[in-house]
This record gives sequence, structure tokens and C-alpha cells, in this order.
Amino acid sequence: MMSDDYYCTSKKSDGICPDVCGQQDSPTTLSMSRLRCMLRGLDLKTIIFLLVFVPMFIVGAYLHGQKITYFLRPLWQSPPKPFVEITHYYYENVPMENICKLHGWGIREYPRRVFDAVLFSNEVDMLKIRWKELYPYITQFVLLESNSTFTGLPKLHNFAINRDHFKFIEPRLTYGTIGGRAKKGENPFVEEAYQRVALDQLLKLAGIEDDDLLIMSDVDEIPSAHTINLLRWCDDIPHVLHLHLKNYLYSFEFQIKHRSWRASVHRYQSGKTRYAHYRQSNYLLADAGWHCSFCFRHISDFIFKMKAYSHNDRVRFSHYLNPTRIQDVICKGADLYDMLPEEYTFKDIIGSMGPIPHSYSAVDLPSYLFENPDKYRYLLPGNCKRENG
Repeated sequence: MMSDDYYCTSKKSDGICPDVCGQQDSPTTLSMSRLRCMLRGLDLKTIIFLLVFVPMFIVGAYLHGQKITYFLRPLWQSPPKPFVEITHYYYENVPMENICKLHGWGIREYPRRVFDAVLFSNEVDMLKIRWKELYPYITQFVLLESNSTFTGLPKLHNFAINRDHFKFIEPRLTYGTIGGRAKKGENPFVEEAYQRVALDQLLKLAGIEDDDLLIMSDVDEIPSAHTINLLRWCDDIPHVLHLHLKNYLYSFEFQIKHRSWRASVHRYQSGKTRYAHYRQSNYLLADAGWHCSFCFRHISDFIFKMKAYSHNDRVRFSHYLNPTRIQDVICKGADLYDMLPEEYTFKDIIGSMGPIPHSYSAVDLPSYLFENPDKYRYLLPGNCKRENG
């Protein structure tokens, strides 16, 4: 049997510290000895770098990794194909035939029917502002709500609870509910897609037919009334047309540079039209309404949406949900998730960094805001404080 004196000769030498060989210590002691030998081969600057800067880099990547990814976005993602932008002409009391002609479209003998379909969560105020804006031109209001969020959190039927506030549309309302099927750990977009398919079925129950207009947009994506009136009267409009909406955050005080385009209007085609919230056409109608995201009266509604909607993974730290922090973020016009803007060039990213500038203009907003200024003052410039509860 080979003696212990020859222990190290049975191993390949790494050439770092040959004097460790031949020692009779335990493997743990030998490991410490080898570590000391390795450190003796490093200068002080290298040791400081390993002990200080490497851990700082790891912590920084953990805290700000999302920002780093977004900042480097131009390196790994190309911008989407540009839209074919359609100039939007409008002036009050100008004959519709003239307006359609300016767009290069003909005029119909009678207007198309219009269906406004939405998935509903808890945006009661925004829904009322939306439906008051669109009321003169909508044939049927179609609303579907679930007893759970896209992320699987239990939810009340908030529209049913507040239905008395919407008596003005009751004769034209098709309302449906659906049981949530979100599973723990499942991608929230799966549940969202499931609910949009159910909305397709509800539209058929509402009586939609070929060449009716269908508005596909979230509750807080509000087409202007004159935009919908234009599209119902004009002939030869695109079968699918996205709407460029002025983009706001928290209220109509903070207008975002990043444009909103996901809202769309469709000339319905049986067996082909599917309710969705992604790009479905290359055509974009300019200045067609408003998108007011996270425009809530109560702080609790901000917290609920941050946990409930499909991008809940952006809540990386629990303190993001602190009510005091949320109120401070709203009044500064900062980002609830402490994220960089979603842009595709370094110039646009850098140009959009920081809080959103305050706007002092309240011109060309939904008319119902001005008909009820006391009720909706929190949505107007200069009123960033939100209610608790």
C-alpha cells in the first residue's frame, strides 16, 4: 500500500503552490492552504476588485437588471415595421361628405352599426367616461367580466355591483360573466386570451353582423366620438384600422411621448374577425382619442392593478406596493415599476428618461369630464392627490 508520504504524487500538480504537497493535514486545511497560496499570487488591487466590485456588480444586476435590459434593447430588438399613418381631418359642423372626401373615402347612404366590446376589471370611472363619450354612436355595448384577474387573483363582479351607474346604456347592453381558469404559475396572457375568445362568443349573442364596426380596445383606451362617427359614415375605410391615441399616465396631466396604437376598429367579418389586443393591420389613424393608463381615484386600485394585470412580473419588490410610495410616484409623474421607457433607439430611450413633464392643458379631452368637473377633478391637471381605500 502506498504511504501517506506519497499522497500528493498521485494527483496532477497545478503548479500554483507546490510546497502544499507532502503536508499531513486534513483536506479542509489543505484547501485553506491552497487558497492562501492563490491569494499570495494576486496583487492588492485584484483582491479589492474581487472582494468589493464583483459583489457590487452582482447586487446592482439584481436591483437594476431590468433597467439594464431595457437600456440595451436597441442591441437585441429591432423596431417594429412603421405604420401607414392616415391623416385625420375633423372640424365641428363641417359636412360629413366633405370630411370623408378629405380622407379619400366615399360617403355612405346610411351609417354602419357600431359595437363597443370590452373586458372589464375595476375601471368604473373610466368606463363611464368612455361610454358617455361614445353613447350617441354605439348600437350595442358589450361587456364581459370574470370573477378572477388574468393572474388568478379572486375578483368581484365590479360592473354588476356598479350597474346602477350605467342605466343610460341598459337598453343597449349585452353583459356576460365568465369563471376564471387561471392556474398558479401559468402565464397570465393565457387567461387573457381565453377571456378574449369568450368575448367573441358574447359579440355573436349581441347580434353583430358582417360590415358592422367593432371597437377592440381596453376600457382606458377611449376613441373620440367624432372618430367613430367618421368611420361609421365613410365608405371604403380599411377593414382593420388601428387608432393613434394620445397617451396619458395617472391623469390627463401627464402625457407620455410613447404613443398608444393597440386600440383598433374592425369591419366585422364572420369567421375571420377575432377579438385581440395586438397589431392586426398596418394602417393607423392619427389623433383618434385618448389612452389614460392607471387613471384611478383610489390608491387601492393602483395596488390591485399592479398585482392583477398581465405584466404583474414588473412588481419586483414588495415596497413598490407601498401606498405612500405610490402617491409620491403619481405626483412626480414617475414610473410605478421604476422602469426605463420602452423605446428602440438609444436616442429615444435617453430622451424619454425621467419623470413625465406636467401638462397645463386640458383642451380636447372627453366632454364628460367637463360636464362633471367636481366628480372627476382628480383626472384634470393640478390634482395628483388620490383617495385612500
